[in-house]
Amino acid sequence: MAVAPAEPRVGSAGQFGTARSTLLIDRCMTWFITIGGLGVIIAVLGIFVFILSQILPLFQGASIQPLRTVSTGISDAKVLGVDEWTALPMIVNEDGVLSFVDLEGERGTFQADPAFQESRIFSAYVYDQQAQRVVFATTQGEFALVDVNYEPVYDGGTRTIVAHPEAGAFVALGQPGVPIAQVAYGDSGAQKLVAVLQDVDGAPQVHAALLEQKQTLLGTGKTVLKATYDLTPLLSGTPQMIGVTPQTANSVVVATTVGQVFYFYFEAGEDVDEVVLRQVFTPFQDLGQSAIASMDFVFGGVSLLFTNTEGASRVFSLFVPPDGDTRLFGQTKTLPPLPGAATFYAPSLRNKAFLIGTPSWLGLRYSTTASTRLEMDLSYDVSLARLSGKYDRVLALDTGGDLHVYRLSDPHPEAGMAALFGKVWYEGGQAPAYTWQSTGATDDFEPKLSMMPLIFGTLKGTFYAMMFAVPLALLAAMYTSQFLHSNLRTIVKPTMEIMASLPSVILGFLAALWLAPILETRVVSFVLIVMLVPAVALLMGYVWSSMPGTVTNRWVKPGYEFLAVFPLLALAAYGAWLLGPVVERWVFVVTDAATGERVADFRLWWVQIAGLSFEQRNSLVVGFIMGFAVIPIIFTIAEDALSNVPPELKAGSLALGASRWQTAMRIVLPTASAGIFSAMMIGLGRAVGETMIVLMATGNTPIVDWNIFSGMRTLSANIAVELPEAPQFGTLYRTLFLGAMLLFLMTFLINTLAELLRQHLREKYKTV
Repeated sequence: MAVAPAEPRVGSAGQFGTARSTLLIDRCMTWFITIGGLGVIIAVLGIFVFILSQILPLFQGASIQPLRTVSTGISDAKVLGVDEWTALPMIVNEDGVLSFVDLEGERGTFQADPAFQESRIFSAYVYDQQAQRVVFATTQGEFALVDVNYEPVYDGGTRTIVAHPEAGAFVALGQPGVPIAQVAYGDSGAQKLVAVLQDVDGAPQVHAALLEQKQTLLGTGKTVLKATYDLTPLLSGTPQMIGVTPQTANSVVVATTVGQVFYFYFEAGEDVDEVVLRQVFTPFQDLGQSAIASMDFVFGGVSLLFTNTEGASRVFSLFVPPDGDTRLFGQTKTLPPLPGAATFYAPSLRNKAFLIGTPSWLGLRYSTTASTRLEMDLSYDVSLARLSGKYDRVLALDTGGDLHVYRLSDPHPEAGMAALFGKVWYEGGQAPAYTWQSTGATDDFEPKLSMMPLIFGTLKGTFYAMMFAVPLALLAAMYTSQFLHSNLRTIVKPTMEIMASLPSVILGFLAALWLAPILETRVVSFVLIVMLVPAVALLMGYVWSSMPGTVTNRWVKPGYEFLAVFPLLALAAYGAWLLGPVVERWVFVVTDAATGERVADFRLWWVQIAGLSFEQRNSLVVGFIMGFAVIPIIFTIAEDALSNVPPELKAGSLALGASRWQTAMRIVLPTASAGIFSAMMIGLGRAVGETMIVLMATGNTPIVDWNIFSGMRTLSANIAVELPEAPQFGTLYRTLFLGAMLLFLMTFLINTLAELLRQHLREKYKTV
């Protein structure tokens, strides 16, 4: 009897539905992933905003705020001085009386006697703010040094600044009995230089005196006259104004009524220094011999600021001309013009900034970048002005005797677009240049904070690393994924991935102490290896592909072909290594400048023939080692992309008669191009951000050239080197944040461009 088939059992409603717990977990994970993604975006934006907040002050100008005005009752002031605390400014009037203005206490304006040894009538004054010294010149052709001697006194936690002026003996200089019209002073510590201008029967004369301060076991001794000089016979024209290098005290400059400037240098001799007229130049010659209105030294004594009667403003600095061997003055800057002839000038003692102005106009400018930090119109006429030693106060004494005190805020005068990204003509340089040199040995050092050498160094190191890494990594990935036997692939790929875990500091250590000394003397061998090994590989590939498969398969199983090629490649590398010195002796022979002998040395050949430097730690070493660090990343991602190409495509190509190489190049490679491009971009990002390798293996020199045998300094390495020396919120500190921002923007732009191109390649070569 036939049995009817059983009816299918139908479960209850919702038998194939998703459990509520699963839906709940899925909903929670969706929100978790969404919030996490938004959190990452917010964190990145937060980092961007924080870095930007640290950078923006670099591009801000100076600001000034009035604090107070004190009536001194001194309308005939000749000198305005200030202590380092800006608590007790000093005023010297026409009669040589020293008055002090108490800005912190209740002493008001009071006088102090320097106790001159003899009574004199004074005719000229000059103030040295750094040494806190005033030079008094008399109508009798004499001068005396007066030390102000500021010091703080503490009483119950209250600070009071006191001054004890002390006058030295009068020293005769120039024509006796003739009033000194102008006096200039420079102080280098042990040596002091004084220059005076006298009007002798309508014929101005210039005299100079060298003073020497002996050092004893008990400290500094007395200042004695070493020698005097009459500079008048070396001049042509009528002297109008004089100046002395303030910090070095070894030069005198004299400006004449026709706009010429005479530069005298005092050369040290065994007994007495000799004066030499080094240069005569005309600062405003192109403006029709216009007269000089002011001539002042910028802090450091290397640069001179000139203005003419029409307000033109120029800076001349000392440097060695390309065709000379002596430092001479040359125009390096042209500053914005003033409203008229300058009537007052005050340099900063912390940087290359200075105050300059006309009676009712004041400007703050920075010499290095020729930038204007501040300009302001005044409601009074300025007689004298002064910048505080800490560069945080401006003092202006008007013609009515009122002292105006301002708070100055200009924390980053060294920065700005011109300093950070433009060519700047620095003191001592022969031409404008991109230079990074953040610190110096003296206070008058010019910070050089150009980002261009660092950006260039980053691109240079990345270029040489990628040039070495990309061909090796991509060809290795292609061979591993398409030709290597699967049993060996399971060994090779993990080994390459383990290489990526090597610490970069170890690679940098090996590059600096092991590889660099080897490559220094075997450059020719290395170049021959780079040329010979690929040539042998191509030749072997051609020969192998030309042989019948029955023959090659009899020798080596498919997937193990490298066993037949590798010994020949190793032999070619070894032969190239041995052949290097032979080729060097044949080709790279030059004359040694030291001995005059003909020697075979690629290093000397490169310097003499190419005219470029050869450093032991150079871009070749960086390219090799940093490329070694980048190869595993590119190889791993590219190999995954090549291996994930659908096997149906490869099988179809092979079935239609294409060889394995044709299939790999025309089918697999285009299909995996998006993944390969991503691998290259990730490797590029790794090279851009590398720190320790370039820090240890390049010499870390911020230069701008593509010479493969010179070093570099990258943005990341610069941050690592400079950060410990950067005071918080200082210019260097914020400039390092700018370097971090540039790295951030470079990687962001590279990744954005890479993603756009990857999507384009993915759409172009998609297989579904």
